[in-house]
Amino acid sequence: MELFMHVFERDEASTRWISIAFLQGEDAEEFLELIDEEGPISAIYRLSERDLGDESVEAALANGYVYDTVPAGSTDHTIEPFGSPYALTYSEKYGYVSLLRRYEAQPQPEPAPGGGALLAFERPTRSIAGESRAPTSSAARGSRMGHGVAL
Repeated sequence: MELFMHVFERDEASTRWISIAFLQGEDAEEFLELIDEEGPISAIYRLSERDLGDESVEAALANGYVYDTVPAGSTDHTIEPFGSPYALTYSEKYGYVSLLRRYEAQPQPEPAPGGGALLAFERPTRSIAGESRAPTSSAARGSRMGHGVAL
């Protein structure tokens, strides 16, 4: 009898993580106590108040606080609630708490030859101007009868 094992992987291979908050020492004590008393989800909710959206992304990118995986050591506890954009890492032993958020870089549109960016449905003007027009003779129309051209 053969046994088959399925390995499930996340669809989010391109997801990266940005640092929202990193607290250590006295600054982390309040959150470590909160984790102990109410659980790590409560700490995630409280720390997520420090997430300033695009400003947090810009600060993380500027300071190099962007990671391919959630950074965690062997003594860390890592909580990544299902459906949440956040991950919490903490260590009672070393006295720190870290909140990270998923970050998916948006690809930048390629600039058009004239300088502006193209939207997904646009074509550069020169490709339209450079196209040759189909003959409009009655023979050409007859062979294309019933076929429309959609743009």
